[in-house]
Amino acid sequence: MEFENAIQLWREAAKRLDRAEPPMSVAQERVTEAIVLELRRRLGGTFTTDELIELYERGTDWCLDLAAREAPDAPWAWDTRLVGDAAFARYVREASDYAGGRRVEHF
Repeated sequence: MEFENAIQLWREAAKRLDRAEPPMSVAQERVTEAIVLELRRRLGGTFTTDELIELYERGTDWCLDLAAREAPDAPWAWDTRLVGDAAFARYVREASDYAGGRRVEHF
């Protein structure tokens, strides 16, 4: 997957999450933050946008499993295209080659 495609998917999910109404948004935010923590565990402190995209391409089924554990009584918070992609949108900001809302090309 190209960076531009991935970031577009992730940003759109983040926008949808921002528009969510309480009380649904409370569980969705909790799940999103849990996924961010799991991304940090899986990728560590230093990673690139390509590494994040590679993890995303391997599948996000683990996001669904985590969501169901984190919010077992809130199935609306299990939509990985929402909470998972929004978490990737948040975590990409920590990539070593991402700054100012875009990927930085190193030569």
